[in-house]
Amino acid sequence: MPAQLLDRLDRPARRPAAPRLWVPKHVLVTRSAQAEGHTAEILRRVDALGVEDVRLLTGDRLPTAPKGETEREAYARAKATMAVVVAPPSALKPQPIPPSADWRLDLARGCPAHCQYCYLAGSLSGPPVTRVHANLDAVLAPIASLTGTGSVTTGTALRGREGTTFELSCYTDPLGIEHLTGSLATAIARVGTGEHGDGASLRFTTKFDAVEPLLALPHGGRTRIRFSVNAAEVERFEGGTARMPARIEALRRVAAAGYPVGLTIAPVMPVDGWQESYGRLLDDVAAALADVPQPDLTAEVITHRFTPSSKEVLEGWYPRTKLEMDESVRSVKRSKFGGVKYVYPKETMQELRGWFEREVPGRLPGARLLYST
Repeated sequence: MPAQLLDRLDRPARRPAAPRLWVPKHVLVTRSAQAEGHTAEILRRVDALGVEDVRLLTGDRLPTAPKGETEREAYARAKATMAVVVAPPSALKPQPIPPSADWRLDLARGCPAHCQYCYLAGSLSGPPVTRVHANLDAVLAPIASLTGTGSVTTGTALRGREGTTFELSCYTDPLGIEHLTGSLATAIARVGTGEHGDGASLRFTTKFDAVEPLLALPHGGRTRIRFSVNAAEVERFEGGTARMPARIEALRRVAAAGYPVGLTIAPVMPVDGWQESYGRLLDDVAAALADVPQPDLTAEVITHRFTPSSKEVLEGWYPRTKLEMDESVRSVKRSKFGGVKYVYPKETMQELRGWFEREVPGRLPGARLLYST
């Protein structure tokens, strides 16, 4: 065992600090959402947190931005706003989400964090309001009919034991808003107790650490909680999130509660001394899990990339960012639909992929590296 890891194991355990919870300044509830039973629970939680500006709208359209508002002002207002809406039929139709899961389910769209590389900037249009879906029963209903279908995990040699997987964090961080919605706990308990049938499992990624309400749920080992982790040099781009030690401690706590767990190492960046930085990260995870018997641990490695549209949006949101988004030092990757992404050059990608393929199993014995992209 490396000396650095032994040193970490010798450190006294510390009581986890109280998680920092996002409290929106403004809450908007559309007319259709007001008729949903789950909305009452959301409003109860909002009231308990002391949110004063709660508006019950007379229609289903959210208010437009005030005239004369700058892009930065619009961003700040939207990021301080949570809207309770009804997911439209188009959002209720699950889509495949390779290489993560068989299907995608959206508890919400939008995220309260302030990550300067935010991939949602190129995926969701309009102001970055966090929209939570009040029609929770309708969102979760497809689980029963889709279980047993899919091509990412269902019936595969590598991941077939996960059953049919449903990704909950494609367009949001569900743990970051759980104290406001309760939607995540409801989904975990329903799947864990087989309410939607056997053979299904949930998975989500988070940058937050408020896991206490999840620990005693009847999860049945059917929800994999993954934590987005990164080198310290990249963490500085992740505003409004739990710090890395808090995320790793939360990982330990949910693993000790019997949850399957995972690392989403993303977005990987070849910063100066990246091998040492990511090595320390993996060693910190190993130390945290050392007292958890045989944790079910996976890892997913995703390198940084951006699109022309996401760069434009992000530079509007964060005009003084130091994040590298220089097309001249990147390679172009085109999708089958003609979309363009800027990724690291082939040689850099090979070096990054090779390092993680060696070091993840080397430093985290028993961990399964699902993919590296």
